[in-house]
Amino acid sequence: MADDLDSTVDEVRAFNRLYTRLIGVLDYPGQLRTPYTLSEARILYELAHRERAHVSALREDLGLTAAHVSRTLTRFEEQGLITRERNARDARYQQVSLTAEGRTAAAELDRKSRESVGRLLAGLGRPELRRLREALATARGVFSGEPDRVRVRGPEPGDLGWIVQRHGAVYGREYGFNAEFEALVARIVGDFSLDDPAHERTWIAELGGRPVGSVMCVRDEAPETARLRLLLVEPEARGLRIGDRLVRACVDFAREAGYRELVLWTNDILAAARRIYQRAGFELVAEKRHHSYGVDLVGQDWRLTLRET
Repeated sequence: MADDLDSTVDEVRAFNRLYTRLIGVLDYPGQLRTPYTLSEARILYELAHRERAHVSALREDLGLTAAHVSRTLTRFEEQGLITRERNARDARYQQVSLTAEGRTAAAELDRKSRESVGRLLAGLGRPELRRLREALATARGVFSGEPDRVRVRGPEPGDLGWIVQRHGAVYGREYGFNAEFEALVARIVGDFSLDDPAHERTWIAELGGRPVGSVMCVRDEAPETARLRLLLVEPEARGLRIGDRLVRACVDFAREAGYRELVLWTNDILAAARRIYQRAGFELVAEKRHHSYGVDLVGQDWRLTLRET
């Protein structure tokens, strides 16, 4: 036991030395050419992934002092990046939201960070990238107590066919949809463009090394509008907030891509999905009865404004 612990201590310390050098490569603000320090960038990132954040929760989640968070938020407010307001139920607590300028700044910071890490990994082949992902997932799982951690990634060979097959099987079993629905999903997947990653994207949620969820963001017919399509979470993977993560990935991408709004169409019987859309800030704008896929349904149009005109 002592030998195992000592060996592990040595490995962790060796990794820390390597990681410290890597942080130098990914240094804020020098490498990314941004005015934000690393802690400021972390705060911006957290705010970008929450519609509203309680200051106390933000401080606890990031492990920062109250004074440091207060000074940073004051600077952000002076720069027009955030707005602050008192909680309606308890005035002792402050809520913070990013402004349109703040979301633009966060999106630009995220883009530069992804590009920087991408350059670091560019020399690795597919086997090395897979080994790295698995090792990082294992490390996160050990320290978080989550042995089967959810990973949201882009599509790999076989995933688009999986989306079609699983939509047909899950919706047929749970809602009685006939083969017309699977054919519709196949057309949507067939129209998806792998050649336009700046405007269209697909995500796969993976749990324990196998796909358990999907979502797509595609161009809509309306100008400056993206459409969320094919959100799915396997029954055995529900309750882990996978749907929220997939929708958040779609919303973040649509905002970063410059779309003005994100829309979606669903049916009223999909209660769990509707709750996910509501948590993400979507609003119901229209409803219409229809008979499709062999059943009577109420179709719903939902919309999320990403930036003001």
